[in-house]
Amino acid sequence: MGYAVVLGEALVDLLDTECGGAPVYRQAIGGGPLNVAVGIARLGAAAQFVGSLGDDALAGRIRDFLAAERVGLAGTVTAAVPTTLAVATFAGAEPDFRFYGDPPSYSLLTPDDVDVALVEGADVLYCGSIVLLAPATLAAARRAWSLARGLRVFDPNVRPRLLAGPEALAGLRGVVAEFAAGAHLVKLSTADAELLYPGEPVESVAAYLRELGAATVVVTLGAAGAVVAAAGADPVRVPAPKVDAVDATGAGDSVMAALVADLLTDGEPVEPAGWHERVAFALRVAGLVCERPGGAVAMPTRAEVRQRFSG
Repeated sequence: MGYAVVLGEALVDLLDTECGGAPVYRQAIGGGPLNVAVGIARLGAAAQFVGSLGDDALAGRIRDFLAAERVGLAGTVTAAVPTTLAVATFAGAEPDFRFYGDPPSYSLLTPDDVDVALVEGADVLYCGSIVLLAPATLAAARRAWSLARGLRVFDPNVRPRLLAGPEALAGLRGVVAEFAAGAHLVKLSTADAELLYPGEPVESVAAYLRELGAATVVVTLGAAGAVVAAAGADPVRVPAPKVDAVDATGAGDSVMAALVADLLTDGEPVEPAGWHERVAFALRVAGLVCERPGGAVAMPTRAEVRQRFSG
C-alpha cells in the first residue's frame, strides 16, 4: 500500500456554540483537504498533506496536529502571514462558513513549491476545494495534476461566499470541467451540483462529469445518501445510515477520505457494484462524523465505524 498526496487548504475553524448560556466560538483545526488527509490516516492508510501554512501559533498547532495524526508534512511550505480563520455558524447541523485572512494563508503555495518526487510517487493525488480560487494554488494544483502517475481524485468543495459574482462562478465551472476531464474519481455534494449546474438533477450532473472524462462520479446527498455513476452502469442511489446528527462539518470530506483510503488498499473497483459497496461504507464513516462535533477531530477509525454500525 502506497500513499495519497492531498493538496489543498489547512486553516482554523471557529465553531459557533454556547458556554454557560453565552455564545462562544470553539476552535478546531480544519479545512476540507486537511480533513481528508486526517480521515485517510485514521482509516489506516498513508497521507501526505501539501499546502501553505502561516507562521503563527495557530499554524504550529496545525503542524503538531497533523504530525500526531501521522499525516506527512514534507510538501508544506511556510508563509509569513497569519493563519486563515473560518467562522462557522449553524442552521441545524449544517455549517455556514465565512473566511477571514488577507491574503489567505492557504493560498500561497506556488507551482515551484510542488515536490515533484512526492507527487510522482503517490498512488493517489487529491486536489480541490477553495485553493482552486487562488491563482497561485490553482497553478500548483495544475502542476501536481500533470505530474501524477497514480489515481487522480477531485472535489470542488464550493464555498459560495468566496465567489465574487457570476464571472467567478463561470471560471470555477471551467476549472471543475478541466479537472474532472482527467479524474479517476470526482466527489461533489448536492450543494456543489446545484450551484455549479443550477436546475440539473444530480444524476444528470454525474452523467455530465463522466462525459467530460471522469471515470467515476459520486454526488453526496446528505441524509439521503449518494448518487454513484460508474463506468458501464446507470447512476445508482446508495442510501445513508440513519444517525443522530449534531454537526455535519467534515462529513463530505470523510466520504472522500474513505474512498481514497480504499483506493490505496484495494485499487479501483472492477465492477460498478464495487463502487456501490465502497460508497456505502463511506456513508457510514460520514454518519459517524455527523454524530460528533468538529471536522478533523471527528474522523473515525475503521474499528469505530464497525462498532457503530455492527447491527
